[in-house]
Amino acid sequence: MVGITSNHICFKNQKTMVHNLGLFSSLMQAKISSTTTGEHLPESVPHFSTSSRSFGHYYGRIGKYLKGADIDRESFTRVFTLAALRVPLAECETLVGMLKGHLLNWPRVKNVARVDGDNGDAELKKLLWVENDCSTPESLIDSVRSAVFVDDSTIYSTAVSRKSVRKRKFPNLAKLVGGSSRGPYRLSQPSWKDNLQEGNLVRGSSRKAWEEGAVSVEIVEDSGAENDEEGDAERWREPTRLLLLDEKYLDKPNEELPQSVQVVLGKRQCELVKCRLSLAYDYWPTDELLKEILPDGMTVPTAYESVGHIAHLNLREEHLPFRHIIAQVVLDKNKPRIRTVVNKTDAIHSKYRTMQLELLAGNSSLVTTVVEHGLSFRLDLASVYWNSRLATERQRLITSFDPNDIVCDVFAGVGPIAVTAAKKVKYVYANDLNPSAIAYLHQNLVANRLTHKVDIFNKDGREFVRGLLEGIRPICFTQVVMNLPLDAVEFLDVFVGAFSRDFWETRTLPKIHVYGFSKATDPELDYSKRIGDILGEVPHPLFIHRVRLVAPGKWMLCASFRLPVQIALSKTLKLGVLTQGDGT
Repeated sequence: MVGITSNHICFKNQKTMVHNLGLFSSLMQAKISSTTTGEHLPESVPHFSTSSRSFGHYYGRIGKYLKGADIDRESFTRVFTLAALRVPLAECETLVGMLKGHLLNWPRVKNVARVDGDNGDAELKKLLWVENDCSTPESLIDSVRSAVFVDDSTIYSTAVSRKSVRKRKFPNLAKLVGGSSRGPYRLSQPSWKDNLQEGNLVRGSSRKAWEEGAVSVEIVEDSGAENDEEGDAERWREPTRLLLLDEKYLDKPNEELPQSVQVVLGKRQCELVKCRLSLAYDYWPTDELLKEILPDGMTVPTAYESVGHIAHLNLREEHLPFRHIIAQVVLDKNKPRIRTVVNKTDAIHSKYRTMQLELLAGNSSLVTTVVEHGLSFRLDLASVYWNSRLATERQRLITSFDPNDIVCDVFAGVGPIAVTAAKKVKYVYANDLNPSAIAYLHQNLVANRLTHKVDIFNKDGREFVRGLLEGIRPICFTQVVMNLPLDAVEFLDVFVGAFSRDFWETRTLPKIHVYGFSKATDPELDYSKRIGDILGEVPHPLFIHRVRLVAPGKWMLCASFRLPVQIALSKTLKLGVLTQGDGT
């Protein structure tokens, strides 16, 4: 992606880059002249190691991409010279079909480009172009305003009445003065409809505001205007477009071009031009930018967890010296959805399951709102636990519930399961030891209008379950969710012998869903044995679902089973010594 010379392109990782661009070997052989706004990378890159000297040596190289504490985005701009066909806008759609297979096919780059300032009304140009010597779009606008508002002292106002424009029979004036599709005409940014009509160069349904200028095209050589400067204005009164040709057609004589291209050149007001295609910092994807910045052979950390406006990274030790610039790239490439980037600095050891986070880029607010399955969840990532990667698992679990179920969520957190389940089931009892999680759980119930279907508790897991079972009238819950993978299985001892025989003997015992981790070769067998050790026997039937691979060789599992009668109503109670706060 980096050094570009007149006859060939030198990438730090040629095979990967050419493959990603979709240009393959043809790009390497094409005669592409180019310039860059920053200096070329050195031909040899120093070997990277973990020694402090190597870090310092490499930072000398990485410094060219930094401007103070920010990224020098201009140093990533690459410019290519390409051949293009300038054609009338009215025939553009037809000609694109004729030239299929011969147009530029680069990722995220449209092969139909607009010439700056060439989108006016043809009839209006005929009236004013020659007589008023309007050689630029700005002078044309001034001329139009003067012609329309001769005696009006407010002709240079930023707002012009739509009614007054229609009266003067200039309905297309908005195109010339940058008006919007609704309300008064203003000198402002075009609307999304205007963007679609003007054929943006960045592929997608709409161009994002921060991608302005990511891809730009300008004509550098017009073959038809060499000896006909006066006729150029006459020739291009009609709006035109540029059809960017494949890079292999640059500098080829007309007779060597494909027949379909020659047919287009034979049409009226169609000509071959040379243009400059600029790919700026916003064009390049995150992985390509980080490949350029990070040392050779280092894994590119492009994956992250999105929690509302926060990008949660989990960087390896080798990435830590570059964590700030990695975070800035992630922030730049995901605006405005991502406004904060953090990195997890340590494993979860707190009894409240909170994470140690380091702010790397963006604003410092870790209070965010997550929308999941149509419900909104407010949370503070610094004081509560949230994992967006479990959204699919939560939905799978809730789908298995029935409308008449009464759910007991032992480790509810801010309520991703409890709140969502409340939309479907009869009632929910939600508990968590973390006071901050309980506060946000209440907010989320209010925000989603479900306070009438959920009772909230701030207790230890065992204390919460015993309170439901040992009341004057026990709660007849039908589903129990224990989503504390680190040690939820240890809390199963609270169900042993805890159910009143008089009350539960004629009722269906609840179904338990307990989550946990396993590093064993056979994780299902290992987890079933751990459940059997706590309950005294392995429940049957026992269904174990693999949720996700959280680390190499480490699975997150969900075991689901109906609590056996001989365990729940047993007179022998196995009292555990763990509490919810231990080991979480």
